[in-house]
Amino acid sequence: MSQVADGDVLLQGFDCLTIEQHDHVAEITLSRPEVFNRFDEALHVELPKALRLITSVPTIRAIVLASTGKVFSAGGDFDWMAELNSDLGRRVRSLDGGRDLLESLLDCPLPIVVALHGDAFGLGATVALSCDAVVAQRGAGLADTHVAVGLVAGDGGCVVWPAAAGLLRAKRHLLTGDRIGAEEAFQIGLVTDLVDDPADLLGVARGLAGRIASLPPLAVQGTKRALNRLAKARSAEVTEVAFAYEGFTLGSADLREAIDAFRERRQGNYEGR
Repeated sequence: MSQVADGDVLLQGFDCLTIEQHDHVAEITLSRPEVFNRFDEALHVELPKALRLITSVPTIRAIVLASTGKVFSAGGDFDWMAELNSDLGRRVRSLDGGRDLLESLLDCPLPIVVALHGDAFGLGATVALSCDAVVAQRGAGLADTHVAVGLVAGDGGCVVWPAAAGLLRAKRHLLTGDRIGAEEAFQIGLVTDLVDDPADLLGVARGLAGRIASLPPLAVQGTKRALNRLAKARSAEVTEVAFAYEGFTLGSADLREAIDAFRERRQGNYEGR
């Protein structure tokens, strides 16, 4: 159970993440390293809830998003995907939850700095790239692996990758699922700050968030809101159709085959159905 106390404001009731407040900076940490901080049904609910509650605390002016364990996030949860594959009602609700998660990031008026200590896959990469700065250690990396498991990159990947890296480089990685290391990601705009020593990563991210929080908050938040309008305008061009296509693939035989192939450590045999 995590909490942030600020006068009469108390944020609590989270199981997938922890929240702390340091001066004017809130720190959200994905806290389930035993499942590689995967985005299952619970985290789909808790991260948007945390962002909106933190925004309601008047003394918080910036956010650090960090994680625990070997990777930042392994992305989507295969067990959950398998359940959604055979249940149309749950599939529709899950897509609604995905939209809510993306909107919570694109609507947040507070700058968010990511501390990328390890790889971020799938939705984990989308979440990182939806933020305002990505501070990464050199050994970290990003990959949108949706296509590799039979899914359309519908939960934000088609929005955030082109915005950060340009359309051609985004297509190169979204259509293959190939990982890109932090140094190359830095060169093309997917990472904003590189850190040599992993022990320094969180301190650098906190320092950047603290610098932002020390600036005039009306100016910072007004600028962030204006940038949000730009991001949401681009999102509106593609998000609905991308989520619709992802919904189709969530119900596909190819998804089931991809999950089975991964678990059995073999090459998948895909038939486009």
